[in-house]
Amino acid sequence: MPEKLKDILIPAEQVVKLGTGIQSVCPDFNADKFVRSVLDSAWAERELKQKMRHITVCLKEKLPADYGVAIRILEEIAPQFKGFIALSFSDFAECYGMGEWDISMGALARFTSSCTSEYGVRPFLHQDPAKAMAYFYQWAEDENFHIRRLSSEGCRPRLPWGMALPKFKKDPKPILPILEKLKNDPMEYVRKSVANNLNDISKDHPDVVLDLCEQWKGQSKETDRVVKHGCRTLLKSGNQRALLLFGFANPGQLQVTSLSGDKQTLKIGDQLRFSFVLSNHSGKELTVRLEYRIHYVKANGKTTPKIFQISEGQFVSGEHRITKKQAFTDFTTRTHFPGEHRLEIVVNGETKAEMSFGVER
Repeated sequence: MPEKLKDILIPAEQVVKLGTGIQSVCPDFNADKFVRSVLDSAWAERELKQKMRHITVCLKEKLPADYGVAIRILEEIAPQFKGFIALSFSDFAECYGMGEWDISMGALARFTSSCTSEYGVRPFLHQDPAKAMAYFYQWAEDENFHIRRLSSEGCRPRLPWGMALPKFKKDPKPILPILEKLKNDPMEYVRKSVANNLNDISKDHPDVVLDLCEQWKGQSKETDRVVKHGCRTLLKSGNQRALLLFGFANPGQLQVTSLSGDKQTLKIGDQLRFSFVLSNHSGKELTVRLEYRIHYVKANGKTTPKIFQISEGQFVSGEHRITKKQAFTDFTTRTHFPGEHRLEIVVNGETKAEMSFGVER
């Protein structure tokens, strides 16, 4: 029977290594008791986040009671660990260090080089955004690129799997000086975080992001990539201001005809092969962003749209036959359900043609 992901990501061997690592710098720490407390009778049944929190609780029980002493022990051993088990270090600061801001924020900055502290910092941002952002502004100037990235990634308004930051969703202005500082960072790892932060902000404040991107575009190749990646949701949603920023043609100059699929009904596990003709009769070359949107049937019978990119580039005047295929195989992030689905062809943000097809078991 294949191993479950939750067992692969935090294997028992890593728990043993954590215990012996702590004991090596704190001889009074009983590694055997710690390992037994972590790998208890319920360990195998816990989900990934539950396992991480359980490790944190066991650390609290077995480490010195003084928070400052305990966190320094974790800081000393942190460079030995990578991956999900290392998230327990920042989780420890989140759970037990909210009353010790200087100690905790310093530790979180140092932990982030071993395993990101982007989740651990968020309760501090939630508790006192202005106080927390003072640390973030300092981190944006740090020599360590992991810490610079933390200054951007940690304050993303919509960080996946992270605590929500409703105040920053409502008003992202405190974040903008960090993005301004890091938009030309020498590390792509940091610049990608800036782009992701921009993309988060764009979902609530598109004009704020577009104002910034209009200022940044053309400053450097690196910044142009940040701008493009940061506007990806706006481009997918057909925001005309974003499309114009990147030189995409007026969709009225382009037409789509002859949309058809190779099947009117397909089974879950099949592929749909479809084709259409894109016509540019403007007499000149046009910049085109070509996408298709599928309205998937959900378990309750309603539909939800998902957009996919076909291509992006220059199309000379004339007609262009486009062929594409889409798999309807179940996988971890999408389960297919039977019913009538809809396919739309989207050109520079505008739906130009659509067709329906059935999916059955």
